[in-house]
Amino acid sequence: MPITAVPRLPLLPLAAAALAIGIFIFDTLSPLQFAVAVLYVVVVFMAATYYQRRGVVLAAAACGVLTVLSYLLAHGFTLQGTAPDRSLVSLAAIGITTFLALRYVSAQERLRRTERQRANLARFFSPQRIDQLMEIDTPLSVARYQPAAVLFVDMVGFTAYCSTMAPDAVIAMLRNLMALLSASVFSHEGTIDKFLGDGLLAVFGAPVPSPGDATNATRCALDMLHSVDKWNEHDHRSGDAAIRVAVGIHYGDIVQGDIGSDKQLELTVLGDTVNIASRVEGYCRSLDAAVLVTKALVDALHSEGSDDLATRFADQGPHLLRGRAEPVHLYGVGRSAWSGACC
Repeated sequence: MPITAVPRLPLLPLAAAALAIGIFIFDTLSPLQFAVAVLYVVVVFMAATYYQRRGVVLAAAACGVLTVLSYLLAHGFTLQGTAPDRSLVSLAAIGITTFLALRYVSAQERLRRTERQRANLARFFSPQRIDQLMEIDTPLSVARYQPAAVLFVDMVGFTAYCSTMAPDAVIAMLRNLMALLSASVFSHEGTIDKFLGDGLLAVFGAPVPSPGDATNATRCALDMLHSVDKWNEHDHRSGDAAIRVAVGIHYGDIVQGDIGSDKQLELTVLGDTVNIASRVEGYCRSLDAAVLVTKALVDALHSEGSDDLATRFADQGPHLLRGRAEPVHLYGVGRSAWSGACC
């Protein structure tokens, strides 16, 4: 015969109810002259550890009703002697305990909200940046206009590479790739603006700028190449079977803010800097480059004192990118020239 699981009743509410009934019986029948009903505070505290605000209020109200009912059964409507005082002390203790329990529940709710916020931020920001964001008073939804380095990275030949793979193998490969790329972004103080299927958009300098945003973005790009090389080596992929990525970076002014509708908003970066960075990444195929950056990014590297990084990029001259009226001066690290040496 199949065994049907019997649902288990929650022990804590049952224990609290049994305790409340026991206190009521003892308070009603005991001849002892002390405020037995004060023990109801234990029931309220037990409710606070199991229920939300509504449950705490209901438990406290039930304890108050039992206190009054016990007095009426034992003493009737007489208000003589110390019995009324004991009941008032008990009711006051229940009230104070309820207030403290509600404060406790509120604190727990705020803590859970904070943890959820940190978990959501952890998908896009590094742990160090999350600590900064949790401390600032200005909400992320407030539009910002500031300079930043924008990085696009994409897997080269994704469609052809995955054409013979099973869907679950494609998803597994993409998850591993995104984990590698995300680790590089976070380790260089960047922010993931969004995932783009087989790539991602990262920003260095938003929402919190730093003196080395261009340097961090450049080191991140070289670290991405190094990480993918190590991954290929670990999984014994070489030649056409090796996974390759292309990275494009531009430095300039960006706008960061919420876009979307009332039902769904997305925090993202906008502006010409983002568009150019996307075009630069796409142009990597034309120049067979692993990383392409703009002259604005190289100038920012020099201004940040990272001349050694700037010299690693060969001058590719001006190029007319798709959708641009004016040519963009590019510098790059050729795919054939990339040695795999980490930055």
